[in-house]
Parts: sequence; C-alpha cells; structure tokens
Amino acid sequence: MTTTLTGRTALITGGGVGIGRSIAQHFAEAGARVAVTYRTHEPDSTFHDAIVAAGGHPPLAFAVDATDPTQVRATADNVAGEFGGLDILVNNVGGLVQRAGLADLDLDLWHTILQVNLDSTFLFSHYVLPHLRPGTGRIINVASLAGHTGGHPGALAYATAKAAIFGFTRSLAKELAPQHITVNALAPGFIEATPFHDTFTTASSKAATIDTIPAGRAGNPDDVAGPALWLASDLSAYVTGTITDINGGQYFH
Repeated sequence: MTTTLTGRTALITGGGVGIGRSIAQHFAEAGARVAVTYRTHEPDSTFHDAIVAAGGHPPLAFAVDATDPTQVRATADNVAGEFGGLDILVNNVGGLVQRAGLADLDLDLWHTILQVNLDSTFLFSHYVLPHLRPGTGRIINVASLAGHTGGHPGALAYATAKAAIFGFTRSLAKELAPQHITVNALAPGFIEATPFHDTFTTASSKAATIDTIPAGRAGNPDDVAGPALWLASDLSAYVTGTITDINGGQYFH
C-alpha cells in the first residue's frame, strides 16, 4: 500500500489559499483529480498551473457560501457529476471571523462563527455523502488546537466550534464505518502563511507563541497536507474517528 491517490477524486473546501491550497496540491501530486471551493480567496493562475503540473488534471473551482445549503448541495452534485463520483472530502472552510470575549459576543456573531466553522462541515458532509464511494471514501475535517485548549483570548466561539468538530468526527466515524468510509480530523496548531494569522495575530503574539513550541518553529501548510494525504490514502483504511494533532509538540492529548 502507498499514498498514491491515482484514480481518486477529491473536494477540498476553502482550497484556494493556505492549508486547503497545500492539501489540493499534495493530492494532485499523488494522482488525484481535485476540486476546490472558495468564497473570498479565489484560486489564481499560479494555483491552476501548479495543480496541472503536479497531476496533469486541471482543477475545478467553485465559488460557494459554505453556510448556504442550496449552494453546498449544488456544488457537491456538480463536482460529483464532473468526476463521476467522489472519494475524498476535506472540510477545510473555517475562520475566527472576529475576536470577541463573552461580554462582547452577541448572538448574531456567535451564530456566524459557528456557521462558518461547524455548519459548513455538516453541510458538505451531508451533501457529499451520497457521492462517496465505499472503500475509498474519506472525510477529513480540519479542526484546530483551539478545540483542545480554548485558543487565545477572543476565540470563544471559534474554539467551541472546533471542539464540536471533534465530536462530529467521532460520531460520524462510527456511523459510516459499516460503509467502509473513514472520518478523521486534523487539529493544526500555529500554522503560518494562512489568512487566519495574517489577519488576527500580531507579530509579537506570533513570536510569543513560537517560543512555546518544542519544535522551535511555526508550522506551515505543507505540515498539515502531509497528514491529510496519509488519511486520504489506503495506508489509513483502518483508521477512523481519530484526531491528529499537528503542533510541533506544543500540545498532547
């Protein structure tokens, strides 16, 4: 068994930038045909050319609001129609949206953050499931270290959503195991070169966080793409319901 994905098809949500983009490229290099969704970070020509160079198959890209059931269902059906089915779903859409502690967190913002991070994971899983092929079917949910630790100040709703993804992953893994479809989650720690930290983390906070990482450096999107590739491949066919921590030794559970 190897990490080859030749003949497999994959949908990566939020795949135009950062972690999602790296996962898409690694999957293409392993032989998969890939489709990505985006909302604010449209894949550029460099992304397109890199995917073609890696795997030879032009990527599909769909603008979609991952919290809108109608758009999500149409996207799942369109991708499966173009590919003749699907093997791999990576639920990568998510974001902090806005830092807010409990005193400043109104119900609308709470709902928005949960929708972006948790509802999107449910919706894509729900509408992609009918297209996933038994045996090669994989769902990989991108959660966060914040789901374990509560995150930095102002991440209350975000950390709650990411912790909920852990429970969602484990329950769905049990549900789909008889269909030979695996469900696992990734919990990245501090990953640079992503919109999350470019937007919400100051230089001083980045430096302070890196000081707490035993590996002595921040992670990068490729550090997350490697475990994703393993979970998507036949090497992990008997692995389901797991949370893979990717944080350079910063946290164990």
